[in-house]
Amino acid sequence: MTLVLRPRPDDKRWKEVRSSAPALVVASGWRLDAGGTAHASLRCAGTRGGEALVTVTAGAPDVAGAARPAFTLDVRVVPYAREG
Repeated sequence: MTLVLRPRPDDKRWKEVRSSAPALVVASGWRLDAGGTAHASLRCAGTRGGEALVTVTAGAPDVAGAARPAFTLDVRVVPYAREG
């Protein structure tokens, strides 16, 4: 799945994407365009099902301190039914 986040209307920029269960959902390919649009790829890491919370943080570029979660996505992975 591809995650695309448009530029924020405030002065904050998208910083990074994280998965609460990287053994289940892997976030990769993070990039931030010059215009402020963020891109990431989310993929299933295995064959088991479960749930993960994908979080993207945002922060002001010229302010010290940790970026805060600004976007969350609940992902539910359901494995294909096995035949046989």
